[in-house]
Amino acid sequence: MNPPLSEFHIIDKYFAHLAPDRDDVVLGIGDDCALLKPRPDQHLAVTVDTLVAGRHFLPDVEPESLGHKVLAVSLSDLAAMGATPAWATLALTLPAVNPDWLQAFANGFSALANRYQLALVGGDTTRGPLSITVQAHGLVKGAQALRRDGASAGDLVYVTGTLGDAALALRSNQASAELQYRLHWPQPRIAQGQALAGLASAAIDISDGLLADLGHVCKASGAGAEIHCKALPLSKEVAGSVEQSGDWSLPLAGGDDYELCFTLPEGKRQQLEEQFGENGWPLWQIGMVKEAGGVTAVLEDGTVYQSPVTGFDHFADER
Repeated sequence: MNPPLSEFHIIDKYFAHLAPDRDDVVLGIGDDCALLKPRPDQHLAVTVDTLVAGRHFLPDVEPESLGHKVLAVSLSDLAAMGATPAWATLALTLPAVNPDWLQAFANGFSALANRYQLALVGGDTTRGPLSITVQAHGLVKGAQALRRDGASAGDLVYVTGTLGDAALALRSNQASAELQYRLHWPQPRIAQGQALAGLASAAIDISDGLLADLGHVCKASGAGAEIHCKALPLSKEVAGSVEQSGDWSLPLAGGDDYELCFTLPEGKRQQLEEQFGENGWPLWQIGMVKEAGGVTAVLEDGTVYQSPVTGFDHFADER
């Protein structure tokens, strides 16, 4: 029988050599701090996300997909800033040590990290209820960083992919394998975000739902937005659910989409569409930025859709 793994053995065995080496990592895992060396012409974009069992994922979720997703949600934040992924730290709280679980989790994390040449440079392990925190760092030229506060009246509103897929997969046991994949294996739109840097006027990733996240852009920009429900990109299953129920809350407020929502001056439309077309990236214009008034969702008959929910909020049930 093998002896139980200590905290330090877990780090050495599963995470110390998990991701590629980078020449801007002076000192990585194994010391009190990592030492990193960004270039002087770059800004450092930093984001952190915590995923908790029973809140963000089911406790029995497949560990390889969980390893992928915990990194993907942070990389999606970097994509929304137009940043190139560089480094990450990982804090892992485990109820018990399960070597098979750890290996599968590390495999999912490392496959995505290697795709973007992201180095894991530190972190922590501890015992307790299952939760995972990833802090991701990216690099972007300062003048080109995408922000939430740049949208202006007359700008066009776009999204990079279908909405509501993950929410339907979470809600329905009958959801297709494709929708289950969208829930468990989200794909951060890193290349699209990099292409939008210096082009889009504002951007955000859609994690809590389109209404909520576009609302953050409008609030930061001192503007409003009108979106058209019939212009929203929907998969066949989500479209069928909306048609049957008349409930647009799946694509408007379902969350876990991890697509980019961004605004663009009208004069840059051709440049954007050419760039996305050349790369084969899907793109949908769904509305326009207004002077004020928050975010309104307009149905095909011109009436405003009143969504029963506006997006995911951890503390909504305490109000």
